[in-house]
Amino acid sequence: MPSVPAAPFKAKLRASILACLLFAGADGSALAQCGNGPGGFNAWLQRFRLQAAAQGIRSGTVLSALSSVSYDPTIIRLDRSQRSFKLSFEQFYARRVNGTMIRRGRALMQRHSALLNRIEQRFGVPGAVIVAIWGLETNYGANLGARYSVIRSLATLAYDCRRTEFFTGQLLDALRIVEEGDMTAAQLRGGWAGEIGQTQFLPTPYIRFAVDFDGDGRKDLIQSVPDVLASTASFLAGHGWKRGDGWQPGSANYGVIAEWNKADVYDRTIAAMADQLAGH
Repeated sequence: MPSVPAAPFKAKLRASILACLLFAGADGSALAQCGNGPGGFNAWLQRFRLQAAAQGIRSGTVLSALSSVSYDPTIIRLDRSQRSFKLSFEQFYARRVNGTMIRRGRALMQRHSALLNRIEQRFGVPGAVIVAIWGLETNYGANLGARYSVIRSLATLAYDCRRTEFFTGQLLDALRIVEEGDMTAAQLRGGWAGEIGQTQFLPTPYIRFAVDFDGDGRKDLIQSVPDVLASTASFLAGHGWKRGDGWQPGSANYGVIAEWNKADVYDRTIAAMADQLAGH
């Protein structure tokens, strides 16, 4: 067995010790505890910085992205007051889709027909489904919802006890977006739950499925329509979309749409709106 040079060995040892310290205190209890108010947020954030470093995210990225992050009680209030998904499908569809949206979607399908054809050739997802998602998420990019700092929102939700594991993963991937150079922390602005861009990607699917379809070297889901639409198709293809099949409830592709959003009323709305856009 080759000998291990002293310096790398010590570095690996320090990393191992750090990883252990992240998850266990002197009594073996978990250190990275969640909280239900702002009181413990700063201590939690310090531990998260160590966790991010242990995950291989550069210290410069961690420090610059998290240096001024604070707890946001507005995000917790919004998280606790989601009511629209409790509507019936008919009520939800009537609230979200109208004739103007369908006409606008058809016009955009015509304008971007060459792009949508290239996307379907590569990923197998029809333009009507992609454009339905685009319209429902942000009214075709008109309502990006960029009121909130993605980093601050995700840090607040990761610290909160309701879904801390899920949002901790999203926050780590938001830092990876910054590290990869697609956006700075300041540019990462979106929905209150950390959604980014014209089809509202969370950071983890952004890392896994976003593509640079316009060839400019960046995955830009805020300004680049080719990147936005192709990345949406990439997500669906990555979850098993079956080329050439339909997307109605009960089909395999409807199950793929359910991976986009866990609310059945939303999934049925995507499918029904896609039908209208496609002229079915």
